[in-house]
Amino acid sequence: MNKEMIIENMRSYIEQLKIWSKEYYVNDNPSVEDAEYDALMKKLIELEFLYPDLTQTDSPTQYVGGTVIEKFEKFEHTTPMLSLANAFSKEDLVNFNEQIERNIDKINIKYYCELKIDGLSISLHYKNGKLIKGVTRGDGITGEDVTSNVMTIKSIPHVISLKNDIEVRGEIYLSKAEFERINKERIKNGEAKFANPRNAAAGTLRQLDSKIAASRKLDIWVYYFMNRDSNEIINHAQSLEYMNKIGFKVNPEGMLVNGIDEMWNYIEKQTLKRNSFDYEIDGIVIKVNDFSLYEEIGYTAKTPKWAIAYKFPAEIKQSKLLDIFPTIGRTGRVTYNAKLEPLQLAGTTVRAATLHNAEFIIEKDIRIGAMVKIKKAGDIIPEVISPVKDDNFSKLSIWKKALVCPECSNLLEITDGEVDQYCVNIDCPKKIIRSMEHFTSREAMNIEGLSIKNIEKLFAEKFILSVSDLYKLNTMKDKIINLENFGEKSFTNMINAIEISKKNSLEKLIFALGIRHVGKKTAKIICENFNTIENIMNATQIELEQIYDIGIIVAQSIIDWFKIKQNKRLIRELINFGVNMNYNGQKKIENIYITNKTFVITGSLSRPREYFQKIIESHNGKVSGSVSSKTNYVIIGSDAGSKLEKAQKLNIKIITELDFNKLLEE
Repeated sequence: MNKEMIIENMRSYIEQLKIWSKEYYVNDNPSVEDAEYDALMKKLIELEFLYPDLTQTDSPTQYVGGTVIEKFEKFEHTTPMLSLANAFSKEDLVNFNEQIERNIDKINIKYYCELKIDGLSISLHYKNGKLIKGVTRGDGITGEDVTSNVMTIKSIPHVISLKNDIEVRGEIYLSKAEFERINKERIKNGEAKFANPRNAAAGTLRQLDSKIAASRKLDIWVYYFMNRDSNEIINHAQSLEYMNKIGFKVNPEGMLVNGIDEMWNYIEKQTLKRNSFDYEIDGIVIKVNDFSLYEEIGYTAKTPKWAIAYKFPAEIKQSKLLDIFPTIGRTGRVTYNAKLEPLQLAGTTVRAATLHNAEFIIEKDIRIGAMVKIKKAGDIIPEVISPVKDDNFSKLSIWKKALVCPECSNLLEITDGEVDQYCVNIDCPKKIIRSMEHFTSREAMNIEGLSIKNIEKLFAEKFILSVSDLYKLNTMKDKIINLENFGEKSFTNMINAIEISKKNSLEKLIFALGIRHVGKKTAKIICENFNTIENIMNATQIELEQIYDIGIIVAQSIIDWFKIKQNKRLIRELINFGVNMNYNGQKKIENIYITNKTFVITGSLSRPREYFQKIIESHNGKVSGSVSSKTNYVIIGSDAGSKLEKAQKLNIKIITELDFNKLLEE
């Protein structure tokens, strides 16, 4: 056979196998027996063995894995992978619907309801129809490139019929049957069982050896088509139908509903069916169907306002309360925890649960030795709900709250207007350890290799007594590599991560410092406006309060933190160690024509839509996907279409690309 004929045969085999694979793995409706599929696969394997240089990149033989990497590379999402707000009752859903109706001044909204798969989110990128990247959600802004493992999942197509550059998102999961098979194999090999299918799926997707990922049959349901600017696909239901058409696996249980009653009927029906599926679900996702409403409805820092996740009622069980013990967080806040007789709850063994604060325990009259009701809040955190007041309950001693810190014996205090107790001793060892754990976390300074166990070990040896001591660890190599689980390689990796952290933009440091009420979003807003640590330290209360989204409480908290001598000394020490004190992100530029104005971009322009969006947002403006009475400008290119017509009807200012450039110059 000549080269052209070999390639032609390979292509023929590949195309036929892809059709059969989709029927089997995606449609769950195979048209041929396994033996026929295996026979054709064998022919393809033989050809590729004889002519390895002609092997096609989209060949189904490439699903077997075999790539081993040192670590996963970071990848910044083109659009943040936001989480969803939760609803736990019909009343929550009624409030969700009413908020949307108020926002857009419209009633009878159509929603799309679909199963909330208990797996892990993934973003798939295709270029010219070929799969080029698979990325985990990570922190929503930056994920991990797990392409080598994604390539082993048979229900994810390597090539699709659409030749455009697209991104789709979905949920990777393990079926219940595959989860049982893996656990039986682990028991046989003397390994610990996975707690639940979600943990097993997450562990599998993060294997550095893709052969391991290939050996476990991960699966996917795709639920987001990110190229929503298409004029042909105008709603979520259409996008799912389209994704299914071009080769993706879309869950068949989704349904378009009109209003709360239909939504609730769907939820009740799926709740009854929950255990019949061969995959775990933990709720129902509800999304506004019409894409054009998304920008108008808007977003919070973490969630879209046009979607919500209804969580199934938590499983409740009983166990004996063996003890109540307090723990100290990084701010000094006391949290009380319950030690329990072990029980199985929502797929995991539970030995402890949160009791929140002392007031909660007193109000509920929870006593050591009592039987208590336990649930998992949001199917994640175990918590005690209430005691079981049986015949034995009255004989038990009434519980009394702790008066001193369990770590440093300092008197605990309660701030006026609050119920929580605090240890205010700045030298409390537990506060220091928790502060360092927060400082090194991914969303803060992102220092890999410093787990809480490693931090506790280094603290116990007095190698680190404050966060600034982290930057001295490079001088203690001989001592540290002799500690348990600390070899040469782990030490080098840790020091490299510490050095890299010095280059972080200032907002990461501000969040890492653990200033009360200053979260990740607030830290970024502060740095956008003040740019340097010196400016922040010298800012007045009034200057801070004038910033959008910074109120009296947050401003006062920042002022108070920088008044403390130890905190000022910490900043000076970090500066001496070479930690960056400048904001490296995009600075907000005031422009009276753009700042606080809403733009809609439509039609074909000289540059991509994202180019104009970044410019507008850098000037504190907003870009919306739909025209409404709140729109200030519509930037038009050729073939502007319906958005132009609507803008004309609403008498909204219409500008060209040239006009927009003039606004910038102004």
